[in-house]
Amino acid sequence: QVQLVESGGGLVQAGGSLRLSCAASGGIFRINVMGWYRQAPGKQRELVAVIISGGMTNYADSVKGRFTITRDYASNSLYLQMNNLKPEDTAVYYCHAIASTNRYWGQGTQVTVSS
Repeated sequence: QVQLVESGGGLVQAGGSLRLSCAASGGIFRINVMGWYRQAPGKQRELVAVIISGGMTNYADSVKGRFTITRDYASNSLYLQMNNLKPEDTAVYYCHAIASTNRYWGQGTQVTVSS
């Protein structure tokens, strides 16, 4: 079993920055893939960024050049550095992990960007 706990969300003005954190516990050595998803009101949950064991990353087109996903293997933590935030980035952000054949989700953290 893997438990994921997000933190770092909040209210920021457009152009500001936030760093989201995800602390993983449990069967952490079995995690192969970690990522960030987000869901805005009335919209489907979408992939924001993903990082695979070995360091390969992928980003949604809407966040390329502004967001950076990193994984700290020593502390078993996942981060999302969000710069130049826009109102359309407003959503609940979820940490996601794949361990063996199972998928795990955090509880989500709210990010609100005001104009």
